[in-house]
Amino acid sequence: MEVHRNKTKLTYAVLLLILLMTFGILGFILIEDFNLLDSVYMTIITVSTVGFGEVQPLSSSGKMFTSILILLSLGVLTYVVSIITTQFFEGQLSHLISGYKNNSRRKKMENHVIICGYGRNGQQAVKELVAHKKDFIVIDSSHDLIMGNSKPNYKMIEGDATNDEILLQASILTVRALISTLPNDADNLFVTLTARSLNSKIKIISRASNESSEKKLKMAGADNVVMPERVGGAHMATLVARPDVTEFLENLSVHGTNPTNLEEIDCDDLPKNALNKTIFEIGVRQKTGANIIGFKTPEGEFILNPNPEIKITPNSKLFVLGTKDQIAQMREILNSIKKYES
Repeated sequence: MEVHRNKTKLTYAVLLLILLMTFGILGFILIEDFNLLDSVYMTIITVSTVGFGEVQPLSSSGKMFTSILILLSLGVLTYVVSIITTQFFEGQLSHLISGYKNNSRRKKMENHVIICGYGRNGQQAVKELVAHKKDFIVIDSSHDLIMGNSKPNYKMIEGDATNDEILLQASILTVRALISTLPNDADNLFVTLTARSLNSKIKIISRASNESSEKKLKMAGADNVVMPERVGGAHMATLVARPDVTEFLENLSVHGTNPTNLEEIDCDDLPKNALNKTIFEIGVRQKTGANIIGFKTPEGEFILNPNPEIKITPNSKLFVLGTKDQIAQMREILNSIKKYES
């Protein structure tokens, strides 16, 4: 990979410079019996060719050593300058610096989402996660694809998502979910197997191109498998069969971009006094005008248009439909209850 090669070249250049300095310092200490400070000084003025005077007259051996050091320094400095100049003008230096910053930020990340593959599906997944204000890391082996479509605040890793080390760099051990959108089903299968072996608790969502791959991906540990062609074809068919219903559903938004929003609420985030109360008792509709249109039980069962007498329990979820203002008001009420409880 190009970035890794450039990073290696820069590392070699720095190591050569360090070795040259060490060689010069040891030479002046052993040949001229200089102390450490004088040896460092002589090495610096020799390597940098600034032309300052010597600490003391050199012996014949010292002059020969200094001549060799000057010749070596010319070669090393030429190599170092060429590497730095090349990386700077190709934009690699700034990319490496941002890469180091990303590494430090990635080390602190947890409960985020890993996206494997930054093609059309991957880029769309990123847009949705940005809209939901979710942290994510993108992995893709294409340098041009990452550099051409990423933004400064995106956390990117250039590498092979099927590699254990790359997934570990993306903090797979503390991740919330993994989305694999690679174009090859075999790669998606391998990513799923690797991710599941590294972290058995994460949610894995994978792309597939056919039903045979869908079954294999689920056997490998994928929680959900999405076939873009099937989803796209079904959506186009519903635009013909049920155009008004489809248009109505398209007007619903899950991240606030449309007037009507559908919000998912984890009941574990509700105040303690809301648990074990009924939907009617928490009073979402009475206080905000928003409607609870769905309920997910701790066992994973979905209930459409739930009975108001259903009790809110830990590990359950509510699905609320309302305008942007109603959703905001609902959150304010819940947050105020939390503050009151604390």
